[in-house]
Parts: sequence; structure tokens; C-alpha cells
Amino acid sequence: MKSAWRPRSMATLAAVAATGTLLIGCTGIPDGTEPVTGFELERYLGEWYEIARLDHSFEEGLDCVTATYSLRDDGGVKVINRGYNLEEQAWDEAEGRAYFIDDESVGRLKVSFFGPFYGGYNVLELDDDYQWALVAGPNRDYLWILARTPTLEGDVEQRLRQRAAELDFPTDELIDVVQDQTCPGR
Repeated sequence: MKSAWRPRSMATLAAVAATGTLLIGCTGIPDGTEPVTGFELERYLGEWYEIARLDHSFEEGLDCVTATYSLRDDGGVKVINRGYNLEEQAWDEAEGRAYFIDDESVGRLKVSFFGPFYGGYNVLELDDDYQWALVAGPNRDYLWILARTPTLEGDVEQRLRQRAAELDFPTDELIDVVQDQTCPGR
């Protein structure tokens, strides 16, 4: 059952989530997982479609979700997360920034949508051609399957779900994100 109260903007939701995760060491990586190596930021930049996710408050009720990454003047990454609430017929958008935690050839960054509060962004699996990715937050409560296109071949998605299960993520709780003609502009 969904809560009757829902903040109006993704930015507000991200701020609330960022504040809460700050208290638990939010730039971490889930125990027993490793970020990809040989990571090339230039190839990762651009638009990604959310295929599936573990649901959380700052994306609750959103479909048609995309994440767009571009370079910032300070060497970081500009992050634009955008999702559409099909029920309310309204877009929510949040702008953030991300920076590498360690070596730039390792897919491990910290991302912030609210002031000095950062959360972990850990690329755990990545296609050789940068067409899909499995991304985790600082713990097993946050997981995303991303793709360069609104759909992902079933066998690829199944392999990513299986890999996430092997890493002890609660894959039975993954929700499929609508990315079809009901999304405005498609």
C-alpha cells in the first residue's frame, strides 16, 4: 500500500534519502561486491534508461526513468535523473553531481543531490560496449539495471538479475520500470 503523502519533487525526495543514508556511511559499497575496473567515463556519459530497480522513496511511483550523465567544469559528472508519474501525469527531475571515490578507472563514484551529502554509486557489471549496467548504492537496498535503450533483451536482463541474486541482492523485490509508448515523447 502506498503512502498518501508524497513530496512533489524528485529533488526533495533525493534530499530526504541522502540525509538518511548519510547516517549509515552512504559512500560505501555492499559487502562482497566489487566495482568494475577498466571503467571509461567518456563511454559511460549520455542517457541511460532504468529497466528495473529496487524501489525507494525518491523514485516511488515513477516510470519512464532516465539518468543522463555529462561532464562538469570541475571535473565531476553532472547527473540528471528524470521520471514520469503515470498516475499524476507529471515529470519529476533531480540534478546532482558525482565524483570518483578512488581511481578513475574504477566504476565507483559518490553522488549528491543535496549539499554535502553523498551516496555510493557502484557499477558492478558493465557491458563491453557500454550498452547495459548493473549499479548498486552503498548497500543492498539500492540496485538498478540500466540500458542505453528503453528495453533490454530478455536473456541479458535475466543474466543481470541472476548476477544480482548471486551478490545477495533481494531480486524478488525488483520492480520493472515502464519504458513504453505510455511515456510522453515516445
